[in-house]
Amino acid sequence: MTGRPNVVVVLIDDVGFGAPAAFGGPVETPVLDTLAGEGLRYNRFHTTAICSPTRAALLTGRDAHATGVGTVLNSANTNPGYEGILRPETATVATVLKDAGYSTSAFGKWHLGPPWEASQAGPFDRWPTGQGFEKFYGFLGGETDQYAPTLYEGTTPIAAPDRENYHLTEDLAEQAIAWLQMQHSLTPERPFFLYFAPGATHAPLQVPGEWSAKYRGRFSGGWDAMREETLARQKRLGVLPEDAALTPRPDALQAWDSLGKDERAVAERLMEVYAGFLEHTDVQIGRMVEALKESGQFDNTLFVYVVGDNGSSAEGGPPGSVNYMGALQGIPEPAAGLVQRLDEIGGPDSYAQYPAGWAWAMTAPFQWVKQVATHLGGTRNPMVLTWPARISDVGGLRSQFAHVNDIAPTILEVAGVPLPSHVRGVAQTPMDGTSLAYSWDDAAAPERHRTQYFEVFGHRSIYSDGWLASAYHGGLPWGVGRAGEDRPFDEDRWELYDLDADFSQARDLAAAEPEKLRELQDIFHREAERVGILPLRDARVRTARSRLPNLSAGRTSFTFHPGTVGIPESNAPRLLGRSWTMRADLRRDGSEPMRGVIASMGGRAAGLALHLDGGRPAFDLCTFDVARLALRGDAPVAPGEHSLEVVFGYDGGGLGRGADVVLLLDGVKVAEGRIAVTPPAVFSIDETFDIGLSTGSAVGPYRSPNAFTGGRLHRVVIELR
Repeated sequence: MTGRPNVVVVLIDDVGFGAPAAFGGPVETPVLDTLAGEGLRYNRFHTTAICSPTRAALLTGRDAHATGVGTVLNSANTNPGYEGILRPETATVATVLKDAGYSTSAFGKWHLGPPWEASQAGPFDRWPTGQGFEKFYGFLGGETDQYAPTLYEGTTPIAAPDRENYHLTEDLAEQAIAWLQMQHSLTPERPFFLYFAPGATHAPLQVPGEWSAKYRGRFSGGWDAMREETLARQKRLGVLPEDAALTPRPDALQAWDSLGKDERAVAERLMEVYAGFLEHTDVQIGRMVEALKESGQFDNTLFVYVVGDNGSSAEGGPPGSVNYMGALQGIPEPAAGLVQRLDEIGGPDSYAQYPAGWAWAMTAPFQWVKQVATHLGGTRNPMVLTWPARISDVGGLRSQFAHVNDIAPTILEVAGVPLPSHVRGVAQTPMDGTSLAYSWDDAAAPERHRTQYFEVFGHRSIYSDGWLASAYHGGLPWGVGRAGEDRPFDEDRWELYDLDADFSQARDLAAAEPEKLRELQDIFHREAERVGILPLRDARVRTARSRLPNLSAGRTSFTFHPGTVGIPESNAPRLLGRSWTMRADLRRDGSEPMRGVIASMGGRAAGLALHLDGGRPAFDLCTFDVARLALRGDAPVAPGEHSLEVVFGYDGGGLGRGADVVLLLDGVKVAEGRIAVTPPAVFSIDETFDIGLSTGSAVGPYRSPNAFTGGRLHRVVIELR
């Protein structure tokens, strides 16, 4: 095989080391299994422990804080290293490859652009198409509804294909395959780089029912027993040494046997859906593999399959949730109703996340989960790498320390493309990662990535030559924000592990090896200083001085016109925790009634929408599965010019309170009602604010996009009070 190799990088979401069958887990992953048999498994591969930083490190080859994306975008702030803005001196590997003659594409989740730049006002420099990807089809935020996603093609908001049984992961695979086939047809001599990051298996856990049905009963033994079973499988497969120990359950998590019958039933069903979601995702990736094989391109393709951008997610909290965004904000569903809704879980009417206990079980044999950068449950992820034309030790295992920032330098080495000194006129910083190509021919080759720091939310650790020192910074990896003042960093207790002798980070040697601990603490301080994050800060704790730009900052009056779509909720008018009015000036033409959305924010899980329902004025407001308000006028709006207004009277006295709502047509009340609870923080982290239609999922009893028809929508005016 001659010529520069093609490159495919797959990054799936929120998968722990102990989840996929290829690494001893309980979830069937036939494609990952096959690729592991055709290439190499890496059992000491690491991510940053959270989403956006992992993606920044993967695509740039630099440490996350050095790129400016040292925390998840939802927690970005003005402190150095945490701005959530990719720095021009850390160009992506896509940009470098495109300039070297590669075709480039990205499908799925981005989550690397600041929210105030994520509207149609731009700028678009930090969208995928501004970061080296000629083709982008996917979503910008941290998650999206799999049945009604918030989608973009290039920089344009689009509606998902209107078809029965639509699912985003399937759509992304189809789009990727179509792009691969087009490239092969038109420019077969040109190598390509394809980045596939579907967003699965991040919440919401949503998958067609047949995928979860096959796991019925498989998790009835609970999470404690599952970790024992997983450990045994991992040792049989050889991905763990025989002396690896199983780490204990954190005190914050319940023992499975302590759960009541209904709690177990809900937890079991949520895990079945997660398992089906992961297998379904793996199978969609397999469709791309088959397309490459059918076209004859697979043999000369470096295929990198990173199984999780961090450890599994405990953000569903200890009980799990059918609508987890509410639980995340302290508004869980009434427990009594969950058992009656088991069959809904995984379908379009749920927005589920499994219990934290299952997240912990899926990181077996390690401690902790996503967000926790101190322990391997947050940072250790499976990785499989294949390249038939180059890698001969098929089915081999590699145990050298590796990090997600090693992927970009590996790609550049095999492509024969040196990192340019300047990109777009900006001098480039060296890559922090190390090419993994040295490990392909020799399983015993000395590791070259000898030192690596980790930091998320003040949780921090340092790896150096087989040793790991770590300091947990308090709090739990579920819930939104953090109450009270920041905890002083000098109150954190450091732990020390010899990972060469203790694969699972089970034996703390801090008391026995104080000098070694001090040595690693000094190395961490040096690395933290190098990437500019001293003094340390906890990104969960925000101050007025650390807030980033916002399109709505300082404004209380807004006028929007049709075509204004795709505004991130965080940069739209702040409608939570206060009173406001929304007035739409419109005209009905002819005899046909007006229909469709006038303005919407949020989506199916939680949101609001002013719309016309069969011509009648309508307003819907949903607070997760806890409260809902639906107001309707008695008759269709007559022909002519009109003013349709919502007056939202918030109770006050704190966040998440109730409100009295009045719907008026031409100043005359046509409906009124009350909602007892409103979201305290956000409707969602992915749905947008739209005028004249609804992108993403629908708030009301309509089908998105439900564009406004039957007249003219002049403007929507919002006044905050």
